[in-house]
This record gives sequence, C-alpha cells and structure tokens, in this order.
Amino acid sequence: MRLPMTVAMTLLLSCGPTSPEAVMRACAERARAAAAPTGAVAVGIGSGGISSSLSLSVSGDYLRRRDPHDVYEACVRDRTGAGPTRPLVL
Repeated sequence: MRLPMTVAMTLLLSCGPTSPEAVMRACAERARAAAAPTGAVAVGIGSGGISSSLSLSVSGDYLRRRDPHDVYEACVRDRTGAGPTRPLVL
C-alpha cells in the first residue's frame, strides 16, 4: 500500500515549479546553441583498432539568425513570467 503512495508523491513533486536558477541555466544553453553550431569529435584506439565519432547540432534559433540575448530573455520570460536576474554570458 505504501509503494503506490510513494510513486504518486514522487510524480506530483516532479511536476512542481523549476527554480529560476535552473531555468536560467537551461535558457543559457539554448542561447549558446543560437550563437553557433555545437559539436564534438572523439577519437580512440583500442584492441579493435582506431575508432572515431563526430557530432554536430544546429538549432532552429541559429538557422533563423536570432540574437542569443533575445533567445535567452524570451526563454526565461516564457518559463518564469519574469525577466532574467543575471545577464547571459556566452
């Protein structure tokens, strides 16, 4: 009987409001993606030989040439209903 109640409480708590700091971190990441494409390159050597991988991401905001500062401010306002309390640092 306690397990269903614990699961229900966990689900309810996970739907709660997000802290403004967490919102600003997420919105800063979105703004960085609007500033330039992001990517990663990995190279490794193992018993199977050389392996490599390449990853590239381009956001819709970047393709639309939106200003990263505008993206950041709009994102924070949409999620919190107020403007950012700290400036965007790219």
